[in-house]
Order: sequence, then C-alpha cells, then structure tokens
Amino acid sequence: MAQQLTHLDAQGQARMVDVTPKPETYRLAIAAGEVVMKPETLRLIREGNIKKGDVLGTARIAGIMAAKRTHELIPLCHPLLLTKIDVDFRFNEEDSKIEIQALVKTRGQTGVEMEALTAVSVAALTIYDMAKAVEKTMRIENIRLLRKEGGKSGTFIRAE
Repeated sequence: MAQQLTHLDAQGQARMVDVTPKPETYRLAIAAGEVVMKPETLRLIREGNIKKGDVLGTARIAGIMAAKRTHELIPLCHPLLLTKIDVDFRFNEEDSKIEIQALVKTRGQTGVEMEALTAVSVAALTIYDMAKAVEKTMRIENIRLLRKEGGKSGTFIRAE
C-alpha cells in the first residue's frame, strides 16, 4: 500500500498541511552531517587559525539562526516556536572531518525534523564559507535525521 503524501492535495498540487486539529505534544529531532576536509584544514580550524575568525562559533550561531528560520526557507514548513536548539561539533581526526549534530525541541502540532536538518546544513555551509580560502575541495556529506520523538508517528531512531 502506497503512503499518501500529505503535502499534495487531491489534484496533486502542493499545499501546506492543516495542523489545526492536531494536539500540541513534545517534539524532538536530532540531525547530523559532516564536512570532510584535508588534515591541514582541520588543524587550522581546530587551532583557531582561519583568517575569517571563529569557524565553529560562527557555524553554531548560523545553525541556530537557520533552525529558527526554516519556515522561510522550506516552502511548506510551518513557523514553530522552538524551545531548544543545540548545534555541536566533533573533530574526527581519523577521517579528517568535522561532525555536526543539531538537536531541536518544541511543544507543538508538528515535528522539528526540518529545523534540525536545516541547522546542520547551514552550519556545514558556514564551515565551508569560513574555510574556503584555505581549501575549496571540502565536501559536505551525510546529512541525515538520527532521531525524532513525538507526534502521531512516535519515535524514529536511525540504525547506524
């Protein structure tokens, strides 16, 4: 049985889902992604020697701002009152990359998966922008939803 796409009406036209009858519930989403780079670029970022400034501090603020503005970027997303946004980074020396994780929470009528994914995406783009003078071959990879809680569909945990 094919699942019906909720963002299409009976004529196949895009529409915003009506969440009016849905109860407010606790919602959480965690997303992740990676910026792969040369070891020298990773070292410069870790040591704070990128000429544009604090790469991860800037990327953290960019990710937080992006989560709050997701509804302005993704046409059919609802504006949400987000109650928590965390954007964290981990240096992975072995694979020469920065791993990004975003956690977003709300109490509302629709989930925050897109907000978490947007936070990761914009944080990754900001890392690229801050360090592109050093390396233009960096790659943004593996942006994905790790976990979501709340709503009718319940809990989802990616098996990794």
